[in-house]
Amino acid sequence: MSVQINYYAGAAAAAGTTAETVDTAGLTFGQLKQRLAAAHPAVPGQPVLHDVLTRSSFLLDGLAVRDDARVLDGAGALDVLPPFAGG
Repeated sequence: MSVQINYYAGAAAAAGTTAETVDTAGLTFGQLKQRLAAAHPAVPGQPVLHDVLTRSSFLLDGLAVRDDARVLDGAGALDVLPPFAGG
């Protein structure tokens, strides 16, 4: 199983991409966040993805997800939404 990860604004800058597909077989939401942070090490002059993830909101198939224990099997897309100026 895989999930399309969509990064927006500062999350895209920290990840170095706007989207990627990640194998999530058996992973929880918390484990996925750890995997993403480890896969995108800090780049000088850019935000650190680990830090961005701790402040971001997430939409899993269009619905807010906050529970790190949630198993991702069957999910299709995860949107990473960092805080936006003015909103």
